[in-house]
Amino acid sequence: MAQMRVTDFFAQTKRPAQGPEAGKRRKLEAAVERTGTVTRSKKARVEELLRPPRTPEKVAQLDTPECANPSSKKRLRKEAEQELPRPVLPERKSARKRLRLPLEDEPQSSSPCSKVETPPSLGKKIKELVNVRLSPKAAGLKSNPDTPEAKAQNKDNLVELKSRLQRIQELTQKVKLPAPSDSKVTITDLKARLKRAQELESKIRERKTEEKAETINLDLTEESTKDSEKAPAYQRFHNLAQDVPPGLSLPYKYKVLAEMFRSMDTIVGMLFNRSETITFSKVKQGVQDMMRKQFEERNVGQIKTVYPTAYKFRQEKNIPTFKDGMKKSDYQLTVEPVIQEGDKIDGHPQLTVSRLLKRRHFFNRNLTTIVKQHHRAFLASLNPPMLVPDDKLTRWHPRFNVDEVPDIEAAELPLPPQVEKLSTAQDILCKARGMMTPKMEKALANLALRTAESSATETKPSLAAEPKPAPSATSTALKGVSQSLLERIRAKEAQKLQAVMTRRPEQEERLLMMSRLAELARILRNVFVAEKKPALTVEVVCNRVIASYRSSMTIGDIEKHLVLLSELLPDWLSIHPIRTDTYYKLNKSVDLNLILERLAKSIREEESK
Repeated sequence: MAQMRVTDFFAQTKRPAQGPEAGKRRKLEAAVERTGTVTRSKKARVEELLRPPRTPEKVAQLDTPECANPSSKKRLRKEAEQELPRPVLPERKSARKRLRLPLEDEPQSSSPCSKVETPPSLGKKIKELVNVRLSPKAAGLKSNPDTPEAKAQNKDNLVELKSRLQRIQELTQKVKLPAPSDSKVTITDLKARLKRAQELESKIRERKTEEKAETINLDLTEESTKDSEKAPAYQRFHNLAQDVPPGLSLPYKYKVLAEMFRSMDTIVGMLFNRSETITFSKVKQGVQDMMRKQFEERNVGQIKTVYPTAYKFRQEKNIPTFKDGMKKSDYQLTVEPVIQEGDKIDGHPQLTVSRLLKRRHFFNRNLTTIVKQHHRAFLASLNPPMLVPDDKLTRWHPRFNVDEVPDIEAAELPLPPQVEKLSTAQDILCKARGMMTPKMEKALANLALRTAESSATETKPSLAAEPKPAPSATSTALKGVSQSLLERIRAKEAQKLQAVMTRRPEQEERLLMMSRLAELARILRNVFVAEKKPALTVEVVCNRVIASYRSSMTIGDIEKHLVLLSELLPDWLSIHPIRTDTYYKLNKSVDLNLILERLAKSIREEESK
């Protein structure tokens, strides 16, 4: 909206302002004087154009016949200014005021001049005059719509409106969905979609159940291998630190238990030979001092499981103790070794050193027997299953993880006689059946039923969580291979593994020596070719071979290997003892490749035994 000018508040008798507006007014008056006669309507239009812009209320009041003289105009203008509410505007530094037009909801002035109705086209004309004074170019375009600029602008507006309308129609066509022509087709489509959704839901449920089963199996396998995975290196590779040949090695935890039994048997033997009462507290302190490890009643229960006839356990009291936290009247666990009839010295039973050694060997044999039972179950689970007699077994299966063998279950030890204690609601109900009110008996009965139901619900998941043996399935890598060929390969592999597991230590040593003969044969032939002699003494041959072999060996070991080589190939290498010296003679005409083939064949025959 255009702002009001300061000159609008002065009387019309003052001199008009100089400027382009005044020049325009003078031109219009001169045109009227030249024409002379002007119609009433044209005169009114000229007056309207020449009249300065005012608010509609003021214009309406001044146009009335009551407001013809200047004095009445001033009075009415003052009354209108007093009655019109001025809008509250934010404080500004400029002194100019804005032009205020009347609103539709605003009540009209109560002056007599305000009762005259203003024509509807008056407000538009005033706005056009204001626009002319503020922007002459825009007013010229609006007042002269026939100019080429106005026509071009109208054409641009029409083109823009048409493009907008076309865009709206395209969007509405995209939003609208095609109406179904046949209701039967839509019903069949909906049924097919519903069936498809049901199938997908069933597949998702099956997949979820499979994932749950896989997670349960993974949890079980993780629990079984938890101890072996978390075990440190000195436990997992304890067999490599021993200087004994590989054989039926025990798990690390079984070896620790065997050492505990040895320490316990030593302390029990010392106390028994001195005729002292053997209590668990004395044995515990002695074993912990010897092994630097914790020794508890659970370990004693495991020893009883492995060797049940080693000790007799009882709960006794009135045993003198020298501890502050234990009274003489308290029950204590006592240990007594089982002595055979021959273990007596001067008529008194004694635990001798030889007897302790025998008991120790017996305990180790029992531990090995327990591991053999787990090994037998492992062989039965293979494909194809294997059966190896325990008396011929000399080493474990290569895929049998010894350290994954479960712990030995602890046997029950005698407990001290306890005074009857009421721990559950059922016990209290049975004990004080006739000593309570019926209301209290009913409450205790309900509590006993709830505890029984909770225990039953706890036992059900444990039974359901037992894993079922999964059927053995061939891997995808063997897809397309005939089943008969796979069975033959597995049978051959099982036979080879069985021969490895039943091999004696002497055979193992012989195979190790035979595996070195191929390289020794090459070195030996080079030595004879370099010396250019048909026979050489033992010392010369052994020194040359030791200097050329990749690992260090003694003269005695080289002699053993050469003796074995002469046994396997008597026509190629022969030994001739002459007087005090021994000579080796080599047939250099024989091809070395034939010699190597014969050695490989003899090794295969030895492995198959």
